[in-house]
Amino acid sequence: MDWLIEPFDLAFQQRALFGGALASVGLSLVGTWVVVRGMSFLGDALVHGVIPGIALAVLLDFNTMLGAALAAAVMIGGINLVRRQTTFSEDTSIGLLFVGMLALGVILISRTDSYQGSLTGILFGDALGVTAGDIRVLAAVAAIALVATIVFYRPFLALSFNEQKAQLLGFRPKLTHALMLSLMTLTIVASFQTVGTLLVFGLLVGPPATAALLARRLPTIMATATLIGVFSVAAGLVVSFHADISGSATMAIMPIVLFFVVLGVRAAVDRARQRAAQLDRPTSDTESNGVPAGFTPTE
Repeated sequence: MDWLIEPFDLAFQQRALFGGALASVGLSLVGTWVVVRGMSFLGDALVHGVIPGIALAVLLDFNTMLGAALAAAVMIGGINLVRRQTTFSEDTSIGLLFVGMLALGVILISRTDSYQGSLTGILFGDALGVTAGDIRVLAAVAAIALVATIVFYRPFLALSFNEQKAQLLGFRPKLTHALMLSLMTLTIVASFQTVGTLLVFGLLVGPPATAALLARRLPTIMATATLIGVFSVAAGLVVSFHADISGSATMAIMPIVLFFVVLGVRAAVDRARQRAAQLDRPTSDTESNGVPAGFTPTE
């Protein structure tokens, strides 16, 4: 027990735990919609798309969250513009903006005096540098994500499975899509301080994807994903403390490891069930009671 408790004797480790747990709540709720609707590539692009805004905020000395939000808005606007003005698929516009925004961010960061340090902090975060103010922001965002999921559950659900049906049901899919993107952007922007822009994607997609292997109903998937996310944060901090490695990266990789563990266990269970079913199944020549197949007793 001392091995588990010792890392959280320090105040900054406690703040990292609270901040990471709150971030995982918002990311797990929003990430469930991302996974169910197949928006992982867009989520990854948004994660990278906020980098120029953060870099500009560092250069001009204003709030990094505001910079990230502005960059995300530019990213979404650019994707919609390319999609409306060309015949390219949405994936093409996402790919173009993905690379362009990432490159622009690195160019802006290279203009800072502490290029390497700024780049590392923005990309990989600083879980141990979470402040009380960050925790308040993360708590507010987690609450917003929870309320939005409850209030817009039916429109989000209809949009995730069938956009045409959502239109017929009067849910206004374009507005619903915009709300979903706004919620995704908000959680990503609020969480980058904890695990960094690159690693936040692990907590956005990892817990919901793992939960989807274990549950079928969306509310259950969301609850399971939240538990997996919180566990990943706590386990990541414990492992990083004793192994003396990056806390942010360890938190982000935990749900990915859990996903493949669950996937492997489920595959093994499925194979065992198939073998058991084959053993219980009658052979082609003999019924289960030993009577030849197709045999009809005479009177």
